Amino acid sequence: MSSSGRFIPVTIGAWALLLLIIAAPAPSLAQQVNPTASSVNERQLLQEMDRIQGRVSIPDQRSSVLMQPAGREWREFRNVVLRWIGGVAILGMLAVLVIFYLTRGMVRLESGRSGRTIVRFSLFERFVHWMTATCFVVLAISGLNITFGRPLLLPLIGHEAFSEWSQWAKYAHNYLSFPFTIGVVLIFLMWIAGNVPNKADVDWIKRRGGIVGHDHPPAYRFNAGQKAIYWIVVIGGGLVAATGYVLMFPFYLSGIEGMQFAQIVHSIVAMLFIAAMLAHIYIGTIGMEGAFEAMGSGTVDVNWAKEHHGLWLEEQNARAEANARPRPAATAAE
Repeated sequence: MSSSGRFIPVTIGAWALLLLIIAAPAPSLAQQVNPTASSVNERQLLQEMDRIQGRVSIPDQRSSVLMQPAGREWREFRNVVLRWIGGVAILGMLAVLVIFYLTRGMVRLESGRSGRTIVRFSLFERFVHWMTATCFVVLAISGLNITFGRPLLLPLIGHEAFSEWSQWAKYAHNYLSFPFTIGVVLIFLMWIAGNVPNKADVDWIKRRGGIVGHDHPPAYRFNAGQKAIYWIVVIGGGLVAATGYVLMFPFYLSGIEGMQFAQIVHSIVAMLFIAAMLAHIYIGTIGMEGAFEAMGSGTVDVNWAKEHHGLWLEEQNARAEANARPRPAATAAE
């Protein structure tokens, strides 16, 4: 047989072997999870592994993660669930405040103004308050842009303007977080002594003091409602600051799963924080007569202090009387 005659069977055999190799089923992840028509699906495959990861030659091995199935649940939360939470909390609070104002109106001073004032907050206290409040407003607006900007703002101003605005909002959100955090720490240290709950707070709540009821139960420097705002600022501000820094410096303190959890906590607490601060802003401006003056000029009318913080006014008057008493002159030693 010639060499060409021997070559033909060998060639046919090689092609047949190649076809068998191609047609042979290769082991796969689906075979490891019972690959039947009713059981093999994308969700089941993803549940069998916490991530899809390859190999990389660069030092940062975290870049080898190609897909993290839990990220789909996080994306669903961010794009759907969070918008519902924020919408219900913020719009719901605004609706309640509008209805309350239309039915109750501004809480007026029943005894009128006395014309005499008393110092309520020092210059340093007001500076810390306004620094923290200003940072909070910018952080709230720029943070809401992350959640609601694309569906609400983008169609109104267009892609180019929205991109420019979002870039500056990101810078503001990142850099103003530092003075905001400092402000929260200072607020905690400045006013912790006056915001420890006591028996007067229980009586204040029972008698529906402040803006809800028409009674004026006695209160010290901070009543139960103000103490609630204080702890919301301290705890809520602390949580959004801590989780925000986890997100601002990715992978330094946590992996991708921890960052997803931090973003969930950060966003939920921030939405509830904004809703609570809307109520605080309402009471401090159009909700109660004379309240804004406490943080505006630092002084309040004596009648306002008597109606809303009677026990504190008594303490201040007693202190003033003690300081006004003439002290006995020191006698010379014989």
